[in-house]
Amino acid sequence: MTRPLSTYSTRARIGLIVPPTNTVNEAEWARILPEGATAHSQRMALHTDTTSPAGRAALKDDLDATVAMLAPMKPDVVAYACTAGSMLVPSETLGAEMTARCGLPVVTTADSIVRALRALGAARISVVTPYARKTNAHEVEFLAAHGIEVLAIAGLGIGAGGASEFPLIAQTPIERIRALVADTFVPGSEALLITCTDFPSLPLIDTLEQDLGVPVISSNTATLWACLGHTPGGRAGIGIGGRLLRGA
Repeated sequence: MTRPLSTYSTRARIGLIVPPTNTVNEAEWARILPEGATAHSQRMALHTDTTSPAGRAALKDDLDATVAMLAPMKPDVVAYACTAGSMLVPSETLGAEMTARCGLPVVTTADSIVRALRALGAARISVVTPYARKTNAHEVEFLAAHGIEVLAIAGLGIGAGGASEFPLIAQTPIERIRALVADTFVPGSEALLITCTDFPSLPLIDTLEQDLGVPVISSNTATLWACLGHTPGGRAGIGIGGRLLRGA
């Protein structure tokens, strides 16, 4: 896409769509983005029904309106950064349809995770989440539908009591996530996935890769990795966020 450069967005300009309570995605991307790449966010209602025709139609209508709010700043790509809200099968369908509908490249977190794991050659993984059992089970089914076997998964149970609990995800102490990984990761896993764009895990990723000896990706690193693949500057020059983003 040809677009005018701006003072700070000399390399890439990304449109970012996050759920209303999310306070982690933007903060982690701000730490990772290379010089000259910028992200510009818009909030959108959380869609919990992505299986019924009516639920999917409502999600796409909201995405249409939200992408339209981002379009005037001429992004190279737009990310729908919601893991559970984008777990449609096949994973690429939502992004492809929104790209066609909106005339801008659109990526989704769920599809970014699938593509990232495939790029890393990881078909058997361990997963940690902030979610309750129902959402974890949905994620296992989603990954299995794309040829990815979950050897172990554990969540913190947030959301079991309803959407009012969702702000607690961003408040999770980093050390609690580290302990969850230690209790969950099983030998034979070819990668560790830390899922949910509001789950604060960036400070752990490089250390966990050293400790576990496998790639570690999060919803946020996978989504940014996918976005930068659509930008003129690509992924060069990133020093944190694990093997996926460093290209190591």
